[in-house]
Amino acid sequence: MNVLFSVGKAYLPIADSFINRMKAAGLHVTVLYEDKMDKQKIIEKIHEADIYVTAVAKADQEVIDAAPHLKYILKTGTGVDNIDLNYAREKGIVVTNAPGGNAESVAELVIGMILSLSRSIPQLDRKTKQNQWVHSTGFEIKGKILGIIGFGTIGKLVARYAEAFRMNIIAYGHYQDHETANRLGVTFVPFEELIRLADYLVISTSLKKSNFHLIDRSVINQMKSTACLINVSRGAIIHEVDLFEALEQRRIRGAALDVFEIEPPVQSLEHLTNLIATPHVGGTTMESAYRIADITIEQIKRIIDRKPLDYVLNKV
Repeated sequence: MNVLFSVGKAYLPIADSFINRMKAAGLHVTVLYEDKMDKQKIIEKIHEADIYVTAVAKADQEVIDAAPHLKYILKTGTGVDNIDLNYAREKGIVVTNAPGGNAESVAELVIGMILSLSRSIPQLDRKTKQNQWVHSTGFEIKGKILGIIGFGTIGKLVARYAEAFRMNIIAYGHYQDHETANRLGVTFVPFEELIRLADYLVISTSLKKSNFHLIDRSVINQMKSTACLINVSRGAIIHEVDLFEALEQRRIRGAALDVFEIEPPVQSLEHLTNLIATPHVGGTTMESAYRIADITIEQIKRIIDRKPLDYVLNKV
């Protein structure tokens, strides 16, 4: 069987091990690494592929039509907004993901962002290195209200870590695991209440049509002026123009974004001194890469052995 392994350079540290494990399973592997995936290159390489392993590279109708032999798309992560699930189903192509593989890494980044926002760590680092000895009064996070949009694997881990800091945690989402919430001291509240009460608002839900630009001017205006917004999910959940305007006008205290609607962002962000920006690295750790590799290799073994796959997203 032929595999197109089309992932970003974040996988380079474990690439040889990953590829060798696929080859050891009897597969012919074509590798395509890019920080910014060129869809035309994917179309050129995918023609012979039976299995397409992708992180953020597109698997839309055009890519799928260029792959007459394709039977499986294996996503090395959770979010599948780069994959046309319905068209894949029409073509009889099974799509799976790797839920939880990078959840610990993303949740840890959220905590780092909360602490960085509360104490202005990046800003003070820059000023101190410029010989500006600035005495900034920060905030403790103990007792602050953490609002989580999306109480899935990542949201639960964020709550677990935040509990250790003795934060008060509220959550909103269609999926409500009351057993875990009770154990972690999490209270589910309506969306409007979450927005109004949160000192730190964390977005950890998947992108859907229903939440596109969910966080817009009208929502931001309901937040506390001292609140901070954190997004580690998908950039399009936030109306960025509205957020950046609010940050410029100091209508909220700050924001930390690991994801953007267009990546990398086309506009300059340097003037937003109350914004912490990272280049979509929430799940990029050595540990998460190895976990996702293990999940993907196990899926491939199941394909070869004709066993049912885990984490199937589109029954065909």
